[in-house]
Amino acid sequence: MVKFVIQITIVNGQSMEHTLINNDILLIEKISPKLDNFKYGDIVTIDVKDVEGASSEKSPIIKRVIGVEGDKIEIKEGKVYVNGELKIQDYTKNEPSGEGTQVIRSEYASLTVQKGYIYVLGDNRTRGGSLDSRSIGPLETKRVLGKVLVRLFPFSRIGTLEK
Repeated sequence: MVKFVIQITIVNGQSMEHTLINNDILLIEKISPKLDNFKYGDIVTIDVKDVEGASSEKSPIIKRVIGVEGDKIEIKEGKVYVNGELKIQDYTKNEPSGEGTQVIRSEYASLTVQKGYIYVLGDNRTRGGSLDSRSIGPLETKRVLGKVLVRLFPFSRIGTLEK
């Protein structure tokens, strides 16, 4: 049950740098996730309590949708491919080369996203920079709490977020 349509959220951590930084204030909408309305590039908040490999103190997390149901995801030498197409991700904190990037569990480096799941990555791809699908796998869409609509603060960066 959705209690509120819109929610304010404060970013806690570095996993979405440089797109989002610690203490950014965001406006989150909570309806479209209930309709499983996800697309590549959406930034979402996700409840990861009781997800194997995730710490409950880190919940919820905020990540970018990289793959949706039916998408074939491959991560090779730090580069992300969706359905065989290399995704240019100018918003990531580091160059997505193999060196220095997050340790990837082999079973999550090449897979097809199942029905009812999404594959998410943080924009901070440095080693240890983001807890995401590379280490905990695709996440059920029912865990998504909301989608980012706009950054409200800091005022110098107010506005919608680029994909």
